[in-house]
Amino acid sequence: QLSRIEVAPHINLDEQVNIPVILKMIEQEAMSLSQGRQQFKFMVDEKLYVYGNEEQLRSAVANLVYNAIMHTPEGTTIQVSWQKTHNGARFGVADNGLGIPPEHIPRLTERFYRVDKARSRQTGGGTGLGLAIVKHALQHHNSQLMITSQLGKGSEFSFTLPPVLIVSDKKTAKTLH
Repeated sequence: QLSRIEVAPHINLDEQVNIPVILKMIEQEAMSLSQGRQQFKFMVDEKLYVYGNEEQLRSAVANLVYNAIMHTPEGTTIQVSWQKTHNGARFGVADNGLGIPPEHIPRLTERFYRVDKARSRQTGGGTGLGLAIVKHALQHHNSQLMITSQLGKGSEFSFTLPPVLIVSDKKTAKTLH
């Protein structure tokens, strides 16, 4: 998947992507994957559709949610938000977990990079490609991954798609009828 995203010279950004429906599916998958270890709070603007590549955007949001589940301890709360802001369409995944040491944050989107290699081996963690996939998918949508974290307080992974990619209400209404 990463190779396909990297070599795509140009992607079609004319496709309407129903992120709220994608997030409903991801919410169900997340609850199943978590098996009650974490609490979830999904705050989704149900009318916020965007133009873009559905496969890449789904992959980006899914990777961010699943990473939160895999790397956040039991008993934490994971908040997922999809909201319109003055800067565009903002997606965020925040947790109240352990946080990430600051020296690791700049390298998190590198292929195969892991903060805690021993823990990844024990838990059967991922391939180390998820955030690299997110990074490239977002670049194709004129966005970038933002990572903020405080040790002992948690982390947030977010991105904002530019306003030009937001489907206006009139266009959405036409396609829904």
